[in-house]
Amino acid sequence: MGLTLEYLEGQTPLEEDEKAGLKIRTISTHRDLDEFEQKNIERAIEWTLRKKIAADKILSEEFMMEVHRRMFGSVWSWAGKMRKTNKNIGVDKSIISVELRQLLDDCTYWIDHKTYQPDEIAIRFKHRLVTTHLFPNGNGRHSRLCADILISNVFNLPVFTWGTSNLTTNTASRKNYLDAIHQADDGLYKPLISFARS
Repeated sequence: MGLTLEYLEGQTPLEEDEKAGLKIRTISTHRDLDEFEQKNIERAIEWTLRKKIAADKILSEEFMMEVHRRMFGSVWSWAGKMRKTNKNIGVDKSIISVELRQLLDDCTYWIDHKTYQPDEIAIRFKHRLVTTHLFPNGNGRHSRLCADILISNVFNLPVFTWGTSNLTTNTASRKNYLDAIHQADDGLYKPLISFARS
């Protein structure tokens, strides 16, 4: 039984060798996949709530990989490993680690120098994370959880609500989210900050 996936606008198709990394062989549809991934993600969220995490730990490559592994490790064998293929979005696969290092350093600077307000720091971090596109799958969900971890642990502020809707399905919230992402691509972060707090 093969995995047949239909993609929504803004979702990145998986290569056949990436699909082969599926650990649960009974999954055959996108709906099944979403369900199993969501269960794994909920366990990852619980893990993030257990303790206070320092900024220097959050802003490390190891932590970024660990979050993704915890979010998707029960479903994908490549969870927590940088992608090895180029996609319709994201930087070239050969410079992912360089771009990530630059982002982590930039975010450390923003925090240390109070360059932006806390929400804007977390949202700029989320946006750069998702546009770098570290992994074959789950980049949007990973970047949102990382923004939540950053805002709650570093700034002691509530996590974002992200429109209070499932952004993996074709909803008005997903369209608003993607519109806000595209505006952030052009350097306009206010819509994405507003959406994150809506």
